[in-house]
Amino acid sequence: MKTFPIPTREQVSPANQAIFDNLKGMVGFVPNLYAIFAHSENALGNYLSFQNGKSSIRAKEREVINLVVSQVNNCSYCLSAHTQFAKMNGFTDEQILAIRRADIDFDPKLAALAKLVKATTENRGQVTTDVLEAFFAAGYTAANLIDTVLVIGDKIITNYLHALTEVPVDWPLAPALN
Repeated sequence: MKTFPIPTREQVSPANQAIFDNLKGMVGFVPNLYAIFAHSENALGNYLSFQNGKSSIRAKEREVINLVVSQVNNCSYCLSAHTQFAKMNGFTDEQILAIRRADIDFDPKLAALAKLVKATTENRGQVTTDVLEAFFAAGYTAANLIDTVLVIGDKIITNYLHALTEVPVDWPLAPALN
């Protein structure tokens, strides 16, 4: 199996040390997957700037996207982390499982978003007209579509990085889907 070293604060550049300090202050620890970015002088800062950029996508919608993409890509790390963030954004355990299935019955607008995200991720951007029309009919705009694609791309980055490095999950493990 792969072994990929997780750099400590002392092993990274001063710029990454400052980011580690900020992460520790915000989250309480430096998540392993973020630490892996610090093997590169610039990747962690660039990724966080991209991830935290302005968006028309609300926090709850972002977690729907993160969970659906991570489920499609079978990323245990991101599913675990974003299960915690989804709870912080007010989703229940049952709602989180429904989101991961892209089978939402508690919010029609989020249901349309989840279906679009699942189809986009599974089909590499190729979705049916029905899925796209349902997204717009739910009240989303062209700006929301563009920002949704950016969040999908953000999550694919971390899903793939975890698949390549297999860093240990340092969040409470997300339950498996039945």
